[in-house]
Amino acid sequence: MSSSGIVLVGGGGHCKAVIDLVLAEGRSRIHGIVDLAHLVGEQVMGVEVIGTDDDLKSLVQQRFVFLITAGRIGRSDLRERLFAQVQLAGGHFVTCISPSAYLAVGTTVGPGTTVGHSAIINTGAHVGANCIINTNSLIEHDAVIGDHVHVSTGAIVNGGCRIGRGSFIGSGAIVVQGVQLGNDVVIGAGSLVLRDVPEGSTMVGSPAKPLRR
Repeated sequence: MSSSGIVLVGGGGHCKAVIDLVLAEGRSRIHGIVDLAHLVGEQVMGVEVIGTDDDLKSLVQQRFVFLITAGRIGRSDLRERLFAQVQLAGGHFVTCISPSAYLAVGTTVGPGTTVGHSAIINTGAHVGANCIINTNSLIEHDAVIGDHVHVSTGAIVNGGCRIGRGSFIGSGAIVVQGVQLGNDVVIGAGSLVLRDVPEGSTMVGSPAKPLRR
């Protein structure tokens, strides 16, 4: 890890949660936040907004490392775009794992992923890059979580599940053993997912059914 510190990309509520995680982890210094131009000079939990997206290349050259801290409810487009922008500038990402989280033997967690307080990732599970594994969520054995996925607070992904890239699993939702979700799937809060879900679907309810628009 670079000794220069971490730059957080995106302010707001999720940024506050990540600041708390970084402080709890205690391994790294936060250099500042990149956000919208009109927010430069303001502070989030004592951390200053130091620049905008236009400053990313300069920050990469100064050997800072990055976390995407723009939050998401629903589609992951913004977080994916910011991640790609940092990568294109040559930047590197760190993971941030709460001291109260539990990662079992044989798990892997990709760069730029945050694992929240009291989350559990069980043995043989794989979590991709730029994911949010939120507070008190559970990823069971041998599950595969694609890049840019958000598993929200208290959600459960059971053993052997495959969650496609860019998907969102709402608070308290349950995905039962072995179910596969396609890319860019949205699962509503509290839903119970019993069957495979095709790409781009939004599912709600118990049992989960397609949302009719």
